[in-house]
Amino acid sequence: MTARKPTIDDVARHSGVGRTTVSRVLNGGPNVRDEVRRRVLASVESLDYRVNPQARSLAGGGGGMLALILASDLEAEPNSFYASALELGALRECLSLGYQLLTGHVPPQSPDRRQQVLELMTAQGCRGLILTPPFADDVTLIEEIRARGCEVATISPGGPGRSVADGVGIDDEAGGHDIAEHLLQLGHRRFAFISGIEGHLSAEQRFDGLKRALREHGLDPDDVEMARGDFTFRSGSVLAARMLDMPNPPTALICANDDMAAGALSVAHGRGLNLPDQLSITGFDDTPVSSIVWPPLTTVHQPLKDMGREAVLALTRRLGGSGAGAPWSFMTLPHAVVPRGSAGRLLPQLVIAEA
Repeated sequence: MTARKPTIDDVARHSGVGRTTVSRVLNGGPNVRDEVRRRVLASVESLDYRVNPQARSLAGGGGGMLALILASDLEAEPNSFYASALELGALRECLSLGYQLLTGHVPPQSPDRRQQVLELMTAQGCRGLILTPPFADDVTLIEEIRARGCEVATISPGGPGRSVADGVGIDDEAGGHDIAEHLLQLGHRRFAFISGIEGHLSAEQRFDGLKRALREHGLDPDDVEMARGDFTFRSGSVLAARMLDMPNPPTALICANDDMAAGALSVAHGRGLNLPDQLSITGFDDTPVSSIVWPPLTTVHQPLKDMGREAVLALTRRLGGSGAGAPWSFMTLPHAVVPRGSAGRLLPQLVIAEA
């Protein structure tokens, strides 16, 4: 026998509210106190209640369409693990709340990128958009979206986006500082950094964190070689090769995401370098690729699925009216350095002598 699936009435009994209140919460409706909304959602999670989107649509009570906007070009190499983790977290929350989720891929360097986002929003009848970097910091785009009657939430805004929309992410500057501090403690003094695309402010903040760590150790941040990639494996391999060809190459290469770090690893292997004895390479995100490459990547974990989920919750609170009039807020989620085999203590003969 299979266990009976919980119903909306089970959720009502579990949370101590009426069936209508549960329905209003699941539809993102107004006039529900935050404490009641939290209690209902806790019961939904505890009971593993799942809304049937088809039945809801037939009943005329659909929560509507939300869209997750990713900065990527489907004709180019995707950063698939990052995108899929955000999408999975957002999709799970949409299902529990009765919303549908559309994923839109927009090339961030396209001259008509804003128009592409707006056309997707209009064509699909979206009630809300979740913007990822660099769109998360495009204040003009956010204002244009709202002018067309659609709500916005952001993932990993680096600064400007926090003043005009609810957002969620980690402290990227602290993440960059912590991974650099880890490498400094391993004896490294010669660093290079592969950043992300222009306008990706959260990646820029990771570089800021690296520079802060160097200053704390009496090192000159201007000595760090920085190059701008596009978060793909290919860009990581191309830029790592360039950096390793420098007259005084780095002993520690910090990459702004795991895909670029994996590309850097491939170049190091091709040159016969012994990792981590001769070179340490680190990533950022802690996506599945970080644990399947060799050696496994030391990286910074950020809870991507949680970020997707919290962005949906922030968006639906505004859509439901419970967040109306409240100041824009940013939720900072925890991060952590994940030590693995790609970063290690520098061999004594490779440590730069102190002046």
